[in-house]
Amino acid sequence: MSERNSLDSKLTNFKKINSELSDLVEIAELSEMENDEQMLDDTHQNLLELLEDVKKQELEALLSGEADSNDCFLEVHSGSGGTEACDWAEMLLRMYVRWANQHDAKVEYIEETAGDVAGLKSATIKISGLNSYGWLKSESGVHRLVRISPFDSNARRHTSFASIWVYPVVDDEIEVDLQEKDCRVDTYRASGAGGQHVNKTDSAVRITHEPTGIVVQCQNQRSQLQNRESCWKMLKARLYELELKKREEQSQEIEASKTDIGWGHQIRSYVLQPYQMVKDLRTGAEMTDSKAVLDGDIDKFLSASLASKLSD
Repeated sequence: MSERNSLDSKLTNFKKINSELSDLVEIAELSEMENDEQMLDDTHQNLLELLEDVKKQELEALLSGEADSNDCFLEVHSGSGGTEACDWAEMLLRMYVRWANQHDAKVEYIEETAGDVAGLKSATIKISGLNSYGWLKSESGVHRLVRISPFDSNARRHTSFASIWVYPVVDDEIEVDLQEKDCRVDTYRASGAGGQHVNKTDSAVRITHEPTGIVVQCQNQRSQLQNRESCWKMLKARLYELELKKREEQSQEIEASKTDIGWGHQIRSYVLQPYQMVKDLRTGAEMTDSKAVLDGDIDKFLSASLASKLSD
């Protein structure tokens, strides 16, 4: 959608809400004059629904950043906790895939590196859908899990960590200063869990951008050429995201948000035992149905993150 069309759409929505509010105020005044309790109740309910619509429009208005409407890449990396952390990384990946499915977004698996015993050491997916980056960009950070470990024969409670990194997909019209001489390209044999793309040739590709230390990798395609092309697109996206962060946070380095994947750095905690609670440590948003959250019900946290900008 062009910027002009976007502005026209927002203006239309504003006029519609303003008109509905005026109508409801008139109906409420008439109901009071006629002492019509039923009509007053109906009007009150309609006002509550309009308020929810206004809140939604407020949040959508915040999705106006330079890349908010773009598709996005989402990376997950296991952290402190060994096998438990690898299993947690896989649970998080599943959570975001389910969120995408619930919002009619397309998911493409780019890279997966299996854990030694279970779960994932790392994975990258591409999520394609309206405002995917705008909704998910605040998910970047360390996520902490507390539960009774299924890998502990003594059924002890364990704490494990995994990190999420979200960055926008950029199109060919956006110029990014990316030079091949600044990059190291490595090829290796795909090492997934045994899916249809895993083969016996060095088709997987890893590109390291030496000036920034950014590393991207892809193994989901059969040919090295296709994986190489995907890697260049991902690297371009990462460099663009780096530039966006520099513009938004002039006083901070991009690596400041890439903290250690361990104690004291988490943005959200997911507790499964001895009680159920998921709490975002930045906004204070929380839910007691941990299972629903891990099944992709994270809109409350995404909305709270956007809403926090209104008070900044």
